[in-house]
Amino acid sequence: MLSVALLNADYTDEGRINRMTLLGIVLAAIVILFSPARGLGQETKAPQLELRDLDGRVVRLSDYQGKVVLINFWATWCPPCRAEMPDLVRRQREYRKQGLQIIGITYPPEKKDRVRRFARSIKVNYPIILGTRQIKARFSSDETLPLTIVIDREGKITDIISGILLRDEFDEKIKPLLMKNAEGGRRSAKSNH
Repeated sequence: MLSVALLNADYTDEGRINRMTLLGIVLAAIVILFSPARGLGQETKAPQLELRDLDGRVVRLSDYQGKVVLINFWATWCPPCRAEMPDLVRRQREYRKQGLQIIGITYPPEKKDRVRRFARSIKVNYPIILGTRQIKARFSSDETLPLTIVIDREGKITDIISGILLRDEFDEKIKPLLMKNAEGGRRSAKSNH
């Protein structure tokens, strides 16, 4: 349809301007459509956080500088979140030595006792923080849960994953970050599997 419209356009100077404008719009749309969904996040520095976990300990994002951090927004009332969490526990255990740090931040409304019971029932091995809408809004306006923010070793947001973090996504988006050491070099490509 678009090519037919371009072929039928008149060839006056005004027609050329209209075709060039249309072509520019189409090219811009194609670039936006086929760009990585969160490509702009690659240069975004993660906001500083200082929050308290379920046990009252202070958790600062800056304490994890040099690690690959996954901030996972979730809720006990969210079935996909509950389904995802055992995989996050396993990944934290498997990739901790390579520098992975997961931080779970609940999305309201949540009660501390309910969150603590659920976290204990699946043996969560990473900090859990009672979150607020404002905390989540510092990272994304996306209302999807679960929502995982990927932060590289330099403290930059490299991706935002809406929905359950699938194995393929982990392998594609997070493992390469784990393979880079804090100085930017490559670690051994050896897998834990």
